[in-house]
Amino acid sequence: MPPSQPTPNTAHVDAVAEPARPRRADGRRNQARVLEEAFAAFAAHGAAVPIREIARRAGVSTGTVTRHFPTKEALFLAVALHRIEHLVRRAEDITAREEPATAFFAFFALLVRQGAADHAVGDALTGAGFDLQAAASTAISDFEAAMTSLLTTAQQAGVVRDDVDTADVKALIAGCIARHDDGAAQQRMIEIACDGLRPRQA
Repeated sequence: MPPSQPTPNTAHVDAVAEPARPRRADGRRNQARVLEEAFAAFAAHGAAVPIREIARRAGVSTGTVTRHFPTKEALFLAVALHRIEHLVRRAEDITAREEPATAFFAFFALLVRQGAADHAVGDALTGAGFDLQAAASTAISDFEAAMTSLLTTAQQAGVVRDDVDTADVKALIAGCIARHDDGAAQQRMIEIACDGLRPRQA
């Protein structure tokens, strides 16, 4: 026979079982603002930007930042996930709003125009010793799946060459991003890349 169990403390059980209260709206806004400002700061100045500077840019106290992100590594991860999830949502929005004939090319252009900042942040975090691929592997997989889905749908619609794969698209995006210092040149690169992605005329 098992030993008799002590009578449970009902008040304690109720306290544990009570679901956590939803985070206050201002707390969510503060967290989102911190992530956006941290992303911009890392893109412009590298991962060594002090927490107090990120807090100043976001208009919150340093304590607010450290309450949400107790370590710099936690902030790095949150910034990376926030950014990747943003791009996945943009892919979903474009897919829902645009026809297959234009959705892929719209997302391609978006990734090029925003890519310089994304690459700068990725390089900054990697340079600071943060393993982005390992820490955000699921989010990165979601992003690549979204890109592949847009590409496949465009190919099925006959607006992108059948022999193109996701690696080709990423290489073309990287080439276009290289001209980020000249807006007109970058737009020209986007047009050249998109023309090359379209099916060849018989």
